Amino acid sequence: MSGALNRFRFMAYVVGVGLLVLVVAMLFKYVGDTPGLIKVVGPVHGFLYAIYLVIAVDLGLKARWSIKGTILVLLAGTIPFLSFYAERKVVERVREGVPL
Repeated sequence: MSGALNRFRFMAYVVGVGLLVLVVAMLFKYVGDTPGLIKVVGPVHGFLYAIYLVIAVDLGLKARWSIKGTILVLLAGTIPFLSFYAERKVVERVREGVPL
């Protein structure tokens, strides 16, 4: 389980930072009228988010999370800063042996 938890932690941070970069790229696109950055950052973030989904589901199955808990963790990668909070809570719960 520790391998799955470490993979999840890594991807939660990667997706969280990627989402913040995506928000900045969107600001450049809509405020600065510079769409170039979003063309690179958007697909990269989408690919990394897909990996995050697979890793989170893997951890959820191993930790026996509820469907609701799993879905909430999966959605955490779509809201800026929420993946960092979710990562902290998931680590706490998994280390305590408490399912989500």
